[in-house]
Amino acid sequence: MTDGADLAARLEALAQARVLIVGDVMLDRFVYGAVDRVSPEGPVPVLRVEREAVMLGGAGNVLRNLSALGVAGALVAVIGEDAAGARLAELAGDLPGAEDGLIQAPNRPTTIKERYIAAGQQLLRADRETRGALAPDVAGQVLEAVCARLLDGEKPVGALVLSDYGKGVLDDVTIRALIAAAGEAGCPVVVDPKGRDYGLYRGASLVTPNRRELAEATGLPTGEDDEVVAAARALIEDAGVAAVLATRSERGMTLVATRADRSTVDTWHIPASGREVYDVSGAGDTVAAVLAAGLAAGIGLEDSARLANAAAGIVVGKLGTAVVGRDELRRSLLASDLMAAEAKVVDFETVVAQAARWREAGLVVGFTNGCFDLLHPGHISLFEQARGACDYLIVGLNSDASVQRLKGAGRPVQAEAARAAVLASLASVDLVVVFSEETPIKLIEALKPDVLIKGADYREDQVVGADIVKAHGGRVLLAELTPGHSTSETIRKLSG
Repeated sequence: MTDGADLAARLEALAQARVLIVGDVMLDRFVYGAVDRVSPEGPVPVLRVEREAVMLGGAGNVLRNLSALGVAGALVAVIGEDAAGARLAELAGDLPGAEDGLIQAPNRPTTIKERYIAAGQQLLRADRETRGALAPDVAGQVLEAVCARLLDGEKPVGALVLSDYGKGVLDDVTIRALIAAAGEAGCPVVVDPKGRDYGLYRGASLVTPNRRELAEATGLPTGEDDEVVAAARALIEDAGVAAVLATRSERGMTLVATRADRSTVDTWHIPASGREVYDVSGAGDTVAAVLAAGLAAGIGLEDSARLANAAAGIVVGKLGTAVVGRDELRRSLLASDLMAAEAKVVDFETVVAQAARWREAGLVVGFTNGCFDLLHPGHISLFEQARGACDYLIVGLNSDASVQRLKGAGRPVQAEAARAAVLASLASVDLVVVFSEETPIKLIEALKPDVLIKGADYREDQVVGADIVKAHGGRVLLAELTPGHSTSETIRKLSG
């Protein structure tokens, strides 16, 4: 699994991506105010309006998200010949790096979603829209505009997003024609779906239903992990799509994807970021935008999904139809590494229970221990050799009191909390547990590791716990030492 720092480093590739969006665009209008009384005309709150805001919504919000990430985005959509359509076109034209192909449809109003908000809560949403199919000539203009961009050799499209809000732009015929055109151009298709018949999206690279939508489309339960996976597999089989990314609110996302050779289906459960949720408006647009941008940049499906998950975690913490900037996403990814490192430092009961679960799953558990006062390249080499000999590596860390008993006054240089945090930040280390005894014998007895690792400056008969590990079928690994590195020698140099 790619960690936050690696994902953050890959964000720069987004600047080279170009994404085309087709679908239902709308004007999102937000009316903010305060409620301090109930209407004398009926039992309803009276909103005292304080301010209003308008922004691009639906497919337009996908374009907003791409622009915020520094991704070149092009939008093909339909608006009315009205004031709302003119305002929508103005907003689209103001986005850096964006290109719009807005097509005016006579006698068809621009879709408006108007939300009334007080104290951070929506009181009411009013929609003004037409859901009927486009006139044949307008639908033809949409398809023509998309094909022209897909075949543009000077501005190659790296991914196509179908943003389907069920307003009539993406009817059955248009959807099939767009997916076919993208297939001929070798362009992946990401679908933010609507309705229950996902057979409309046959041939798409990825669909992104939420948990409820997945249940409605398949008629299957989607409460637990295995149920979501089963429903996603059924959708892949029945609808003929290559992958499903199911968004699951506080439970994160589940990605189920068919391999290119169709040999098997892979599954990833991606946990939520743990942020407080204020407003989910537009979160699906953010997911579609980041996924498509990642695929267009060549980042790959799993890592693109992880980026989308991180971005969604940010946007739901904002009020209104919000977007995520590239720098904001980078900071979040780097912060997630710190939080993940903290989560690796566990107590005795937790580490014993986790080791048992790993062993029950047939995985090889490794264990090493030490004071690790001033981490140096020799330590890093030991951890890498240890991790190469097992599936999961647990590091036992001497407490401050036990280090002082072993090393004498003035040690440790760093407190156990700092030493544990540094160890936990290493990719080769899976769990860190602090022990207060002078030796880790109690830990080894409880963990029953499959591999016990120490440096080659020890003989096997000198390694604490070697007899215990070997008695239950495990082995001892004496890792090669990197010459020229010693914590004690470093401290002497600093003191001198």
